[in-house]
Amino acid sequence: MLTILFDGIAYGMLLFILAVGLAVTMGLMNFINLAHGAFAMAGGYITVLLMQHFGVPFLLCLPLAFIGSALLGAVLERTLYRPLYNKPHLDQVLFSIGLVFMAVASVDYFVGSTQQIVQLPPWLKGRTEIGSGAWMLGMGHYRLFIIAVCAALTVGLQYLLARTRFGSRLRASVDDQRVAAGLGINVNLVFLSTFAVGSGLAGLGGALGAEVLGLDPSFPLKFMIYFLIVVAVGGTTSITGPLLAALLLGIADVAGKYYIPKLGAFIVYSLMIAILIWRPQGLFVRKGGK
Repeated sequence: MLTILFDGIAYGMLLFILAVGLAVTMGLMNFINLAHGAFAMAGGYITVLLMQHFGVPFLLCLPLAFIGSALLGAVLERTLYRPLYNKPHLDQVLFSIGLVFMAVASVDYFVGSTQQIVQLPPWLKGRTEIGSGAWMLGMGHYRLFIIAVCAALTVGLQYLLARTRFGSRLRASVDDQRVAAGLGINVNLVFLSTFAVGSGLAGLGGALGAEVLGLDPSFPLKFMIYFLIVVAVGGTTSITGPLLAALLLGIADVAGKYYIPKLGAFIVYSLMIAILIWRPQGLFVRKGGK
């Protein structure tokens, strides 16, 4: 039982890092970017290709995946996304879903459709067991590493949004762009930086999750619904909501597949429906934004 809880927390933390960028773009920037999973896939393939073809160590690939995905996000935000900020949400959905299929086809053509394998360092393999019987806790070293990295990123992101000048400028830009621009805030630069950071976090999540979730060209399509569930259940105007939603989703998914494997994702969707009936706007909602 404790092992299932531990694996569920690790899975949930990974989902949070993968989905938090989507929560930022949807909640803070009011843009529905269904192509968010493509940036996660980009980070995963950057890691795999650097390790397989250039012998780059795994730990060095993680920041490179973040930087590469962030740069890709910055370029696409400046060239493709920005003109759609004031368009109807349906236009944003159709545009971003089109990018997903283009990304899937491009990766399948240039890299291939086979499942990619990530060779972890020896110290990240194996597991440590504590206790015995029903209360035995089996901690996989790599999942423990994922929890530690994602927890540090969560704390850093919360501090960035709540305690820094950039966070205050971002909240001001979201609440009223015209007033923020009148106060001297470069709204376009703030949104560009925010989109790049969100894309970079997705890429980092893709790099971390390649070994756990698997990596192939269909990655953005397979996990799109999970990202949307995290954002819908947690709310889009805070970090706390998506974090709690990702943990609930991760634990429910792992426990459901272990105890009732025939039901598949039924438990996850039932939990989502129950929470949305109780809190239609998500678990946490920041008031005051326009």
